[in-house]
Amino acid sequence: MNQAAWRSGVALAVLAAASACATAVPIEAGGVPFDEAIRLGGSPLLLNGAGVRNKAVFKVYAAGLYLSTRATTTEEVLSMAGPKRLAITMLHDVDADVLGRLFTHGVEDNSPRSRMSQLVPGLLRMGQIFSDQKELKAGDSLVIDWIPGAGTILTIKGATQGAPIREPEFFDALLRIWLGPVPADWKLKDALLGK
Repeated sequence: MNQAAWRSGVALAVLAAASACATAVPIEAGGVPFDEAIRLGGSPLLLNGAGVRNKAVFKVYAAGLYLSTRATTTEEVLSMAGPKRLAITMLHDVDADVLGRLFTHGVEDNSPRSRMSQLVPGLLRMGQIFSDQKELKAGDSLVIDWIPGAGTILTIKGATQGAPIREPEFFDALLRIWLGPVPADWKLKDALLGK
């Protein structure tokens, strides 16, 4: 191999390595890193989008939405088969009971009235989970997973909170808090949808 060919090969190898490193860098929202790809329930998921929930002058939490393929509309997200994840990291200390009530109001504001009776058991259980937590501090995590065949799994501060909530409508209702017609934060909705 001549020296020019060797240099060309080395240059290509360096470019490939640099490219691989560049894609491995997490995406940040509110200073919170979100991996570009994860595995959930044995399936690969991609970060669809990430952003920050603002309330008045406070940055309340950063959130990232993971899906099997990219989606830019709420309808695409809700109709997509396979596992899904919404990962939240608190940026501000929050009373967990208050946060649970806000999530419940978000579900009520974004779900059809005809489906609310199906959601009540999951909402009551979620309310109890948040009430038991007392407080979520800056840096604490909340992960909401949908795994087909298992259900909605809530993980707070790295600990799974009881058995999965099996109804698929419940996970969709939770996603509508951020992606529905009356989202918690319009800018966060756009960010989660990769806009």
